[in-house]
Amino acid sequence: MDEKESEQRREKTQTRSFGAGNRISHDASGYYESKLYSELPRETPFEEDQALPDDLQNSLILGDARSMQQIPDRSVHLMITSPPYNVSKAYDEDLSLREYLELLEDVFRETHRVLVHGGRACINVANVGRKPYIPLSDHISHIMTSIGFLMRGEVIWNKGAGAGVSMAWGSYKSASNPVLRDVHEYILIFSKGGFGRDAKGRENTITKEDFMEWTKSVWTMPTESAKKVGHPAPFPVELPRRLIELYTFKDDIILDPFMGSGSTALAALTTNRQYVGFEIAPEFAERARQRIDHYLKTGDTGGKAAPKVESGQTPIDPTSQDQATADSDSL
Repeated sequence: MDEKESEQRREKTQTRSFGAGNRISHDASGYYESKLYSELPRETPFEEDQALPDDLQNSLILGDARSMQQIPDRSVHLMITSPPYNVSKAYDEDLSLREYLELLEDVFRETHRVLVHGGRACINVANVGRKPYIPLSDHISHIMTSIGFLMRGEVIWNKGAGAGVSMAWGSYKSASNPVLRDVHEYILIFSKGGFGRDAKGRENTITKEDFMEWTKSVWTMPTESAKKVGHPAPFPVELPRRLIELYTFKDDIILDPFMGSGSTALAALTTNRQYVGFEIAPEFAERARQRIDHYLKTGDTGGKAAPKVESGQTPIDPTSQDQATADSDSL
């Protein structure tokens, strides 16, 4: 190969303005220094982690996640949540879109504070409405980057047959007003401060096969039964389990600021991680406690509810029979 051919070959391995097909052993430095990236958040200097107090590990706090004052800075390794859409019931308000997004921003600013450097935030969200369509995923992505999160990508959750057969198709077999029927949701993925975490002294638990499958940007899995779980819109335990295995090490701390029915807590327990969560609605907190109690007794993440127990102080310890707990899925 002469010098000219060699130069041409090297040139072909550089990333073009909007990416290249082959991303193995190429120079992308020019791409990430281009104007396209000039106004996006950048990596920040490393700061040491702090420990989450023992009494907050595997606990659910009955309260508003806009203030996570119990949780120290840089003490959580991964946040997984699915923000509720019908917040009026839990927050005693009928919120406008602007007010709803401001609520989420408050929660995600607290999330940014408590995440370790390189910690990840994963948000399950479905776009809503038809007249007009509200792209919540776009709004949330903007909020997260304005806070300073680095966006890592997004997963399309293909709900397949589990999404049901909606009749909301607008004008049937007519160009008058056809409407798209969503059979997917998004999982938006961000990190704080840096793209990676130090693996030294930490134990990975993901298998090679799962890693190869779960790093694909489309996941197909059925929805969870709202009637079975006792929550309007639970996400399946499999969803947070994949995120936990992919983005954390054994014994890491998993946060869910909207605990809902407890799926994130169950996924943490089944993967040898610790969880801490917030839930503002007592009935959802109680249902999450029941699911967690049932799992601790039987090893079953889905089954029957445990006997009802009166609510107690916060933080709520799911292993105690005199306290109520909760976990947040998505509405």
